[in-house]
Amino acid sequence: MAKPVIAIVGRPNVGKSTVFNRLAGERISIVEDIPGVTRDRIYAGSEWLGREFAIIDTGGIDTVDLPFNEQIKTQAEVAIEEADVVLAVVDGTYGVTDADEYVAKILQRSKKPVVLVVNKVDNPERRNEIYEFYSLGLGDPIPVSATHGIGFGDVLDEAFKHLPESDEEEEDDSIKFAFIGRPNVGKSSLINALLGEERVIVSSIEGTTRDAIDTDFVDEEGTKFKMIDTAGMRKRGKVYENTEKYSVMRSMRAIERADVVLMVIDAETGIRDQDRHVAGFAHEAGKGVIICVNKWDALEKDNDTMKDFEAEIRETFKYLHYAPIIYVSALTGQRLKQIPEIVKEVSFNQSLRIPSSVLNDVIMDAVAINPTPTDKGKRLKIFYSTQVAIKPPTFVVFVNEEELLHFSYARFIENQIRKAFTFEGTPIRVIARKRK
Repeated sequence: MAKPVIAIVGRPNVGKSTVFNRLAGERISIVEDIPGVTRDRIYAGSEWLGREFAIIDTGGIDTVDLPFNEQIKTQAEVAIEEADVVLAVVDGTYGVTDADEYVAKILQRSKKPVVLVVNKVDNPERRNEIYEFYSLGLGDPIPVSATHGIGFGDVLDEAFKHLPESDEEEEDDSIKFAFIGRPNVGKSSLINALLGEERVIVSSIEGTTRDAIDTDFVDEEGTKFKMIDTAGMRKRGKVYENTEKYSVMRSMRAIERADVVLMVIDAETGIRDQDRHVAGFAHEAGKGVIICVNKWDALEKDNDTMKDFEAEIRETFKYLHYAPIIYVSALTGQRLKQIPEIVKEVSFNQSLRIPSSVLNDVIMDAVAINPTPTDKGKRLKIFYSTQVAIKPPTFVVFVNEEELLHFSYARFIENQIRKAFTFEGTPIRVIARKRK
């Protein structure tokens, strides 16, 4: 499911980044008492009353002709366009300025719900001074102190009044999978080739796909699929189009909704450092992962080409040791028919449940092969294990001391579970819990 989005906008130096950090619960944005420090949109997740949401920090919009002003304004407008609710932040110590009025006009044109946040109202006696902000036409001003964390419950209560009633998607029995990867690796071409029709715009210009696009289809066996095409992700800090920067968040939201993701690599350009980071998003989210090497037809091959490419993939994506690899061509259709079958298999493995009795037999056999380690004279004792979740399969191991289950031994247990059961394509979580 996609999280609702709250964007934070305002003129420079009103404390937007401090508001962002307060909502995020940690210091993420750069905070400096100099106008224009935050030039880019920064994203984070947060939670209020048990409901998760995403927040976007933006650079300050100003009327003064300064470097980067036009780019900052464009970035903010893109964030406003995607947001469900906008927090308009003003400075309670300065009163209404020309720049505040300029920002207010942009927000009024956007037709988006706005919550007017008057920051830097540290002294309760100064709350009467906020009423001049009614002149902006953005509704009731809410006084806060981002530095001291005052007033944010009121802000979030008001913001949540404007969010959709529920971010739950309609239940369906389709297998959802998303194509992720750098721009121009052929994600849209793969969708079109799978469908046999031009359902998504395809272009050789990097970054053509801006939004996540859902496409439904049914295979010959009657299995329903929902394909999610994502905008290409690029490395943070590189210079590229404003709208393409924003596609990273769209891609993250698509990954959240998918059961399985296909990490698309361009066989012609080879593996790049950014491919590793992009795939990491899916791995950390606990999604099923398939590594899909596209444009395989474009390579000149010998008997060792596929073996060498696979060795490079396994070396680069060590954390994706469980992911199957498929070599395809959107242009020629090579092996495309195998994609739905592999997606189906990985989706099944993501939802596989192992009976506790069988699981404990496997782990006890593993301990017999490789006895538990000791640390400072204490030996790890494993009492019992059980599966507590799927998507991804998650196993709790009850032990005498949690810290004695080191990463290396947890990996050994994971490998033994993988040998005993079919978990290709899905990460596995092994969690230690002290037996009470």
